[in-house]
Formats: sequence, C-alpha cells, structure tokens
Amino acid sequence: QVQLVESGGGLVQAGGSLRLSCAASGRAFNNYAMGWFRLAPGKERDFVAAIARNGGNTYAASVKGRFTISRDNAKSTVYLQMNSLKPEDTAVYYCAAKAVGYSDIVYSTEDKYDYWGQGTQVTVSS
Repeated sequence: QVQLVESGGGLVQAGGSLRLSCAASGRAFNNYAMGWFRLAPGKERDFVAAIARNGGNTYAASVKGRFTISRDNAKSTVYLQMNSLKPEDTAVYYCAAKAVGYSDIVYSTEDKYDYWGQGTQVTVSS
C-alpha cells in the first residue's frame, strides 16, 4: 500500500514554469513505476509522463521537450518540471504509482496504475 500526495500546483502565466512534487508514503518506493496524468475540464484524463525504477522515461507528445519527470528514491518523491507552460496545460495533475517489483518498464496508460494521489490544480493564464 502506498499513499501519494501531490503539491506544487498553482497559477502561472503562459511561458512560465512550475515544478510538481509527489511524495509517497509506504515502503519500497524504488519498487514502483511512477506516472503523471492530467484531467482538463470537459476532457478525459490524459497521460503526461512516466518514469521507471531505473529512471527510464516516456512523455506524451504534447509535453515532450517542455516537461521533465524525475525521481528521488531516497526521498520517495517524483517530480514533474514543467517549462514553457501553455494555457492548454491547464488541468488537475495526478500522480500515480504501480508496483513493479524489479521490472524497469514504464507505463503510459492509467489502467496499469495501482495507486493515485488526490491531484493538484495547474492553471496557465494567457
């Protein structure tokens, strides 16, 4: 069992940056693959980025080159650095975790994930 708590959301102007954090409680954070998803008004929840145990990662095409996912296993925390933000990035951002044992696979679909945080709002003004 793991609990996830996101932080770092807020209001930012277009072109600005934010860094989201997701702190995990529970044991063996380094045995989890982690992901970020977002839910915009009137849309389905979309994949943003994911990171494997070994740091391998993948991104949605819409954020590649602007967002960076990273993890600090010693702090049981995953980060999402968001640069060059656009109004279309406005959404509630969710952190997710999947127990993977010793696998280094990354997962980009939400049905693969076992645990979810409560979300943090990111609003980008034009």
